Amino acid sequence: MSPRRKPRSHTLAQARLLQTRAARIALVLTDSDGVLTDTGVYYAADGEIMKRFSIRDGMGVERLRAAGIETAILTGELSPSVRRRAEKLQMRYLYLGVKDKVAHLETICRETGFSREKLAFIGDDMNDLEIIRELTPVGLTGAPSDAIPAIAREVTYHCRERGGHGAFREFAEWILALRA
Repeated sequence: MSPRRKPRSHTLAQARLLQTRAARIALVLTDSDGVLTDTGVYYAADGEIMKRFSIRDGMGVERLRAAGIETAILTGELSPSVRRRAEKLQMRYLYLGVKDKVAHLETICRETGFSREKLAFIGDDMNDLEIIRELTPVGLTGAPSDAIPAIAREVTYHCRERGGHGAFREFAEWILALRA
């Protein structure tokens, strides 16, 4: 288990910049495995049968929706469990089987009508690195406390919580607090 990281401290100018960015966020994208789940998956002879999702993260989706912010899952997996979770959370957008997330941004912007400046993303592993690098200069990005170091170094916000244990909720609450 990795040690919990403290969120970065920001200067007043950086804090104002983050508030400005948070005010324009219209869509929070999240990876699934390692953010909404604890990276564990149960397999049987027929394949994947179960993943564990945090109820607290679900409340984060609801709280963002209440503030007028859409949410979407963006994952390289083609998991029925992820599809079902997105349906349960009434997510308007779901992107399954996306291997090149940064290349898929154009599709996301076209389908949602939101520019990159209106996007936030939380991810945890190497397949998230390029989209994090693309969005950090213009939007908001986050990582669970147990994200790999290469990801943790690149994001705007380091969660105290681990993936599958409330990291998405923490990221959502951080965005909402910045907008207050």
